[in-house]
Amino acid sequence: DILESLRWLGIIWDEGPIRQSERVAIYEKYIRKLLDNSMAYYCFCKKEELEAQKQYSLSQGQHWRYNGKCSKLSPKEVEEKMTLGSSSIIRFKVPVNNAEIRFDDVIRGQVEFDTSLIGDFSIAKDIRKPLYNFAVVVDDFEMQISHVIRGEEHIANTPRQILIQEALGFSKPKYAHLPLILG
Repeated sequence: DILESLRWLGIIWDEGPIRQSERVAIYEKYIRKLLDNSMAYYCFCKKEELEAQKQYSLSQGQHWRYNGKCSKLSPKEVEEKMTLGSSSIIRFKVPVNNAEIRFDDVIRGQVEFDTSLIGDFSIAKDIRKPLYNFAVVVDDFEMQISHVIRGEEHIANTPRQILIQEALGFSKPKYAHLPLILG
């Protein structure tokens, strides 16, 4: 039986179901670690401001990515905005020294991404509400997942997840991105 073999190999987590809503304290611990180490920051930009930035970049024929404006806020400015109840998200600060992310995909072989095209990306709506790319990295680490097997539509998530893994000192699982099957 294939499922039993995958369980025996430790590829399938068999202690589920896992509910992210029950793991908030775990995610919060890792988000705080990134914030404390200046690897993440609060972003107070409004949706309209971000959309205007995006439209301007596209009108110039450039790839849009967040400009990092809020990463330059002082701790005092962040505290003031938080005290005023300004809405925010938490962004991961993409290291500038990391020009390329490379990983071996079991199916596709060597895959490379240019991190200068990624920009600082959101990882949480707030300290207790992680987004997908952050939560799955923590879950994979905490559950000691060795292989991530998913559809090719998720391949663009992989460099973001690897950046988070590196920032938190997590090991990297093996990746396999399967082609979509139509019909």
